[in-house]
Amino acid sequence: MRHPLITGAPAALLLDAMGTLIGLRSSVGHTYADVARQHGVIVDPAAIDRALPAVLRLAPPLAFPGLEGSELLAAERQWWARRIEDTFHATGGNLAEIELAPELALELFDRFAEPDLWQVYPDVIGPMRSWHRAGLRLAVVSNFDQRLHGLLEALGLADLLELVVVSSAAGAAKPSPKPFQLALDSLGIRPDQAWHVGDSPEDVEGARAAGITCLRIQRH
Repeated sequence: MRHPLITGAPAALLLDAMGTLIGLRSSVGHTYADVARQHGVIVDPAAIDRALPAVLRLAPPLAFPGLEGSELLAAERQWWARRIEDTFHATGGNLAEIELAPELALELFDRFAEPDLWQVYPDVIGPMRSWHRAGLRLAVVSNFDQRLHGLLEALGLADLLELVVVSSAAGAAKPSPKPFQLALDSLGIRPDQAWHVGDSPEDVEGARAAGITCLRIQRH
């Protein structure tokens, strides 16, 4: 049976990942603080949570045109290492100028690839299974990196998805329309045959630029 949301509507749903399908079980700050403590760095989790959003807003897109394989992975690690360092420095105090060990950023990168940190929101699985059974084509379009593939597999969503587009491999990040266009091309459909579901202004702007109807959800 079709979910009421999609009755008489598209052939495909392009879904955002973080904040739409999946989220962290505890704050980023708690995980940063736990891993940092093992490297002799003491930081307040709340300070990390306050600093990180501003760091991410100022960051260049998580997108690397023309890279793949080991070069792409290295670029992803480097991008996150810079954001991690900037976040620790932005907490102020004795961390403002400290030089962090490279191993700390590498360990944090790998830690967030582990599925125990993540959860599928409780309102996701039921509708996705219904849509999948009804023949609706499902894909993810996310501003994230290659770690997302393993997370979706481990969290039980990969079998419901026909395609996963991550910005790092796509070479462009939302609000650019390019990730959406890559998804449309891969699925072989027109923009008017798809809807996008996401939780951010970038989702809305990017989908509209690609000619796709966007439904924005707001989670608390």
